[in-house]
Amino acid sequence: MPQPSWHPESLAARLPFLRRRARLAAAVRAFFDARGYLEVETPYAVTTPGEEVHLSAFATERLAPDGGREKLWLHTSPEFAMKKLLVGGAGPIFQLARVWRNGEASDLHAPEFTMLEWYRPGATLDGLIAETHDLLRAVLPPVVECRGVRTDLRGCERLTMAAAFRHHVGADLLATADDAPALAAQAGVTLRPGEGWEDLFFRLLLARIEPRIGRACPTFLTHWPAAQAALARRDPADPRVAERFELFVCGMELANAFVELTDAAEQRARFIADRARRTALYGEAGWKLDEAFLAALAHGMPPSAGIALGFDRLAMIASGAPRIADVTWL
Repeated sequence: MPQPSWHPESLAARLPFLRRRARLAAAVRAFFDARGYLEVETPYAVTTPGEEVHLSAFATERLAPDGGREKLWLHTSPEFAMKKLLVGGAGPIFQLARVWRNGEASDLHAPEFTMLEWYRPGATLDGLIAETHDLLRAVLPPVVECRGVRTDLRGCERLTMAAAFRHHVGADLLATADDAPALAAQAGVTLRPGEGWEDLFFRLLLARIEPRIGRACPTFLTHWPAAQAALARRDPADPRVAERFELFVCGMELANAFVELTDAAEQRARFIADRARRTALYGEAGWKLDEAFLAALAHGMPPSAGIALGFDRLAMIASGAPRIADVTWL
């Protein structure tokens, strides 16, 4: 029978990883402090935990002194709250936030984990990529190794999603957008029963692209199809794609970033479409639309870029831990 996580022998086995995690948190805070960022804390229990179609949230309830009850959710990201602060004029901000995603559990996933999220008004996609690479080099050694993959952080690779599909799948991603049979034919695969374009897109991404990137050096996978970036701005140079990137290090997805969508009407339309998809897939939208967030966007959010980085996975890379459970205290 496995020992409980609090057992002295179990904790002793994790302490080297946990001490490295603590030093990493201090280094992250020092990095952002030196760049003029303000650390913020936003509520964890909220009326709307997020709008990502496939994430499942934990429900809770607030009891008022008069006996009233309000259903709340543990947030899946502090994104909506932090963007409200951008509207209010907080300037560059970051947060090490606990977040919750129900149903997630593996060596790389936990239902409760820590997200490092930061936003900078005026930042571009190129600027955010550069800053993220600077963070890696500031808080990690030049070469890291985790889960058997050795990555040199001194350089990096930038790869558009279209180029990734061309090189690793043999398909023209943008020309086959929303046409699952065409994408399947170019990729040389058979569509599964009920498989749509989005399902096939992610199947090919997970099977043929992600295992080949972020290994020798970090990979910034950029310019996702617009349909796969619900809170990102479309690229003014090519509206078929959005200004989004994901970062891969030691073969692991580490971060997801957007140049932020600031148009409240377009954001509302995207949310409504996402909620319809969630209802079709899972039987209910789940929670109310975040009208306060949409009102903040309508008030005027400055052009900004932001990123959510899995701090626990960063701690795995820093310490060489093979599992996310090795870098959590309990």
